[in-house]
Amino acid sequence: MLSLLRQAIRDYNMISDGDRVCIGLSGGKDSMTLLALMQKLSLFDDMHFTLCAVMVDLGFRSASDNASVFTHDRTSDSVSVSDIASFCENKGVLFSRVDTQIAQIVFEAKNETRPCSLCANLRKGALVNEAVRLGCSKIAYAHHRDDMIETALLSVLQEGRFYCFPPVTDFEDKGLQILRPMMYVPESAIQTFVRENQTPVLKNPCPMDGRSRRQEAKELLYDLEKRHKGAKDQVFRAILNAGFDDWPRPSGTVHTGT
Repeated sequence: MLSLLRQAIRDYNMISDGDRVCIGLSGGKDSMTLLALMQKLSLFDDMHFTLCAVMVDLGFRSASDNASVFTHDRTSDSVSVSDIASFCENKGVLFSRVDTQIAQIVFEAKNETRPCSLCANLRKGALVNEAVRLGCSKIAYAHHRDDMIETALLSVLQEGRFYCFPPVTDFEDKGLQILRPMMYVPESAIQTFVRENQTPVLKNPCPMDGRSRRQEAKELLYDLEKRHKGAKDQVFRAILNAGFDDWPRPSGTVHTGT
């Protein structure tokens, strides 16, 4: 997994010497894995960057505890935000939590029937503002290979075009770049990593979890892969070869993941 991260970083020139990189930390398996891997990479002699982690609390609360305590994805143990903060501290990574009322805005004030887009935009705004405050030059998202394939499928089905978000996105007005260093990592590897390393993971409190369009795309791809083995590899190869206008040119031969 470290090799796949290093390859993505090199292919798309994601990190330069002296960068301060903010991990967008939801507490889910993907972002917790990204944090652990990026912390390892920061110790390599040829990787000169520092890390911090920012969690945007959307304002969901458990019925029994107002401190965002949820159930672990795979065990009966409870995992809290304080556990995530301790995990960061043990790795020498500054942890910052931003409290918001995004859940109330999306589900109550706006009463959105398709809330994911608005929620994502509000969450991104809070994350970017905190990253700027902490002096970061980059924000790393935990999007992985399967996320990219699902996004391309959703683009075809919902927009009538073939597209996927780029490995690097510039926010020129904020002086920031958004990075996706796990773009070559399959979701199955992340699931194994979390299980084998007993990584603390927060259960997603959103009522749309498992009911979104992205979940539908995930299920479609699962069925497609069963019928046509290697279909996901082919979609990912098509993404890398598409030459989207807003994608940076890779510095060499990109990793197809096959």
